[in-house]
Amino acid sequence: MKKMSLPSRIIIAFASLSLLATLFLPVWFIFLIAPQYPEGLTMQIWLNKITGQVEIINGLNHYIGMKHISADMFPEFNFLTYIVYFFIAFGLVVALTGKRKILFAAIVLTLLGGAAAMYDFYRWGYDYGHNLDPKAAIQVPGLSYQPPLFGHKTLLNFDAYSYPDVGGWIVIAAGALVILVWAYEFRRSKAQKVKLSPSLKNKVALAALVIVTLNSCSVKPTPFQYGKDMCDDCKMTIIEPKFGGEIITKKGKVFKFDDAHCLSHFIHSGSVKEADIAQTVFVDYDNNNHFLDVKSSYFVVSPQLKSPMNSNAAAFVTKEKAAAKATETGGQVKTWDEVFNAQP
Repeated sequence: MKKMSLPSRIIIAFASLSLLATLFLPVWFIFLIAPQYPEGLTMQIWLNKITGQVEIINGLNHYIGMKHISADMFPEFNFLTYIVYFFIAFGLVVALTGKRKILFAAIVLTLLGGAAAMYDFYRWGYDYGHNLDPKAAIQVPGLSYQPPLFGHKTLLNFDAYSYPDVGGWIVIAAGALVILVWAYEFRRSKAQKVKLSPSLKNKVALAALVIVTLNSCSVKPTPFQYGKDMCDDCKMTIIEPKFGGEIITKKGKVFKFDDAHCLSHFIHSGSVKEADIAQTVFVDYDNNNHFLDVKSSYFVVSPQLKSPMNSNAAAFVTKEKAAAKATETGGQVKTWDEVFNAQP
């Protein structure tokens, strides 16, 4: 069995073409939060540019002697797009030929490319955080300000987070798909002594399709990843755990929002049809690890709640808890329909 199955080749082609999304989406982001910037500062890294609140970050970093961040610092921006085109073309060659050896070579190149990218990012971060201006206004002997390569790190009074952005997760997902295909094809080649009848093969394929379909159509809410998830309406990073909401469609797609205003506007604007919505939920104000269905929730609207996009609405599990919060904050207890219809 020298060639891969047709479904495997289709998946590889799909994974390869999905890399086109990185031409239009940021691949990495660094998020900073501090007492004086409770809303946070975000820097997004694309294949050929840097966006976000870069000038504000540069202004802060100037005082501790860090270099001015600009696209000119990254010569990689001149050729990263061509590398993406190369991997897309290589993946399509694998899909067309169906040869497992070429697929293995693509995986090796992908892993080497990922390792090189992370090393290059680390090298830049090290230089950026260690080579400081000796004449800087603020100097702490022996302290460096290298941002985290991945994850969280405390730098003075700032909490810094570094994670893949949407484009980066697409690259990771595409790579994982290709590796899973190779593992499946490797196991399939080893099991060729077990001869399956055409009818049994069709049943196995149908069962796999049903499982994938059922999994993809899950209508359960997904926990927020604060500091990483982005509101699907206002496109702001979601960092406040008490006001978030989600729309789950009948096909299992989840839209996330940082405020009742954004969720309502998303529906009002026609971005999702109400007929396609399976469930609408909000984070329980008193228990941020629990979601409440809007049909059985009670909302408190009060200027004292200060939600991210000024709906100032929060969800509570019981009417008694909502009433107590309304009394405390001088607010009003409302149903979801009242909150929804009050938003533009």
